Formats: sequence, structure tokens, C-alpha cells
Amino acid sequence: MATISNDPPRVAPDRRSSSQLLVGEMWTSLAISVIWVTVLLDALFGPDIITTSAGGDSSVIPSAIVVAILAFFVTWVVAKHGFRHERSN
Repeated sequence: MATISNDPPRVAPDRRSSSQLLVGEMWTSLAISVIWVTVLLDALFGPDIITTSAGGDSSVIPSAIVVAILAFFVTWVVAKHGFRHERSN
């Protein structure tokens, strides 16, 4: 007598609607927009970084440069986590 093994039960795929998928992307896009609007406002209204050496030389750097460098890395992290899609096995 031969026996036939049953297939393992299959898990139904996660069928989220396209609007549910876009909600997370909308919040990620909004967060990135707010980051760069903050850089813009700092460039317009923010103070400068002024350094003076012991010899009397001074240099002026807009604070928006430092903020923009940090915003770049923050944008990278937010986009990496906000736009990822989990694969269902």
C-alpha cells in the first residue's frame, strides 16, 4: 500500500491594498521634506560659525553647511528604513 504525503499548508500572501503600502511611503517622504526645509530655513535665518585663531585670523562658515551634511546622512537612514519592502516567503 502506497501512501501519499500531503503538501504543507500554504500561507496566504499578505494582500495589503496599494493605499496601505503608500501610507508608509507618504510619511517617509514627509519626514525627508521636513528635514530639508529645516536646512533651507537654517541657511536663510541661521547664524554663522565664526572661528578666530590666536594670530587674529578669522573664518566664517555658514551653519547650514554642517546641518546639510548631517541632513544628508539622516535622509539616507530615513529613506533606507522608510522605503524598504518586506519580502514574504
